[in-house]
Amino acid sequence: MELTIEKLIYGGEGLAHHEGSTVFVPFVLPAERVSATPVEQKKKFVRARVERVLEASPERAAARCPHFGVCGGCDYQHIPYDSQLKYKTEILRETLRRLGRIEWPGQITAHASPPWGYRNRAQWKIRPLSEADGAGLGIGYFRASSTALCAVDDCAILSPLLLKTLLALRGALAAGQLPRELREIEAFAGANDSKLLLTATFAGFPSHAEELAKTIRGILPEIESLLFHDPSRERMKLDGPGYVECEAGGSAYRVGHFSFFQVNRFLAGDLVREVAENEEGGSLALDLFAGVGLFSAPLAARFTRVVAVESNPAAAHDLESNTSGRAARAGRAIEVRTADVEQFLQKFREKPDFVLVDPPRAGLTPTAIKHIARIAPARITYVSCEPPTLARDLAALVKAGYEIADVHLFDLFPQTFHMEAVARLRRRP
Repeated sequence: MELTIEKLIYGGEGLAHHEGSTVFVPFVLPAERVSATPVEQKKKFVRARVERVLEASPERAAARCPHFGVCGGCDYQHIPYDSQLKYKTEILRETLRRLGRIEWPGQITAHASPPWGYRNRAQWKIRPLSEADGAGLGIGYFRASSTALCAVDDCAILSPLLLKTLLALRGALAAGQLPRELREIEAFAGANDSKLLLTATFAGFPSHAEELAKTIRGILPEIESLLFHDPSRERMKLDGPGYVECEAGGSAYRVGHFSFFQVNRFLAGDLVREVAENEEGGSLALDLFAGVGLFSAPLAARFTRVVAVESNPAAAHDLESNTSGRAARAGRAIEVRTADVEQFLQKFREKPDFVLVDPPRAGLTPTAIKHIARIAPARITYVSCEPPTLARDLAALVKAGYEIADVHLFDLFPQTFHMEAVARLRRRP
């Protein structure tokens, strides 16, 4: 097929039309003409692979990474960074309009990140490099739309410490220093990109775990805490304190092996300032899906009382640690509830001044939205990592009596289609 790309859409693809079908193509730019081969065909749409760019956009750039287009990690390395921000802003606005019927005429404030070396967390897959018996193990990411390994020897979006870690593990695997049962390593770089939280997942728990822990610490002396995990038997062994300290907005946070923290080491502080420190304050705030307390602690400086709700027990444990001391020093109360957000809201009968929601990609349930509307906070801030569910939930909140006050785009994931959006809502008089 010969196609003219009309626009970029959420998900990292370009959209075109051909013989009555909508065609989705990755690694393209608007107005480009390309030759493409179908790889998936349905009744009304086609997914295709670019064979050749016939007429390139003047914006097209050379990708920095030799694995781009094969590795499934990045989508936009062929687009200069300023243009990535422009397209993401357009995609966010269109997603709100198309899926939420929200015509937002105001500015979407874009917060840029350094485009390279920003990630403080990575998950690396480990697989045999070939099917031959005795083949060495490779480390990298899954190929795009596949579970096959794309072994890598570079990754330009990783922090310096994570890149050093990747290369050290690659060398250790090639030298046979690590067992063949190893399937995945998740690495998180703490404050100042100096200490590592490492979780190693195995298909069969290692028989000499203590000896292996010594070996891995020898390969990676920056390790602060090391966890071995065999999910098939739910067996774990911890070597270290179980957490590393991370910094955002001038505050330190404890982050454990099974807790979440923002992956962009440059923009986390800006996100905290926009979401929490710019909030006007009051008597009571709810921080729903609070995680390790990234927003709870700074909210306590503006509200007499903060109730932080988190369902993940590991994250809630970190949340308790991160908020207890700061709340006491500020003379404020932060109450931590280890609970499902929907179940918490069903029983909650107070009227907060402010509700902050930072849900996973699935967004809010209709029941959660119903209960937020019932307790009727004056202000709501919604932090979203998934624009389609943000659009759906904002539409429901607008219907429940709220209006959008402003919208921000935080580019926490340069070179990829992912984005973080922040929407502020106020209750209509």
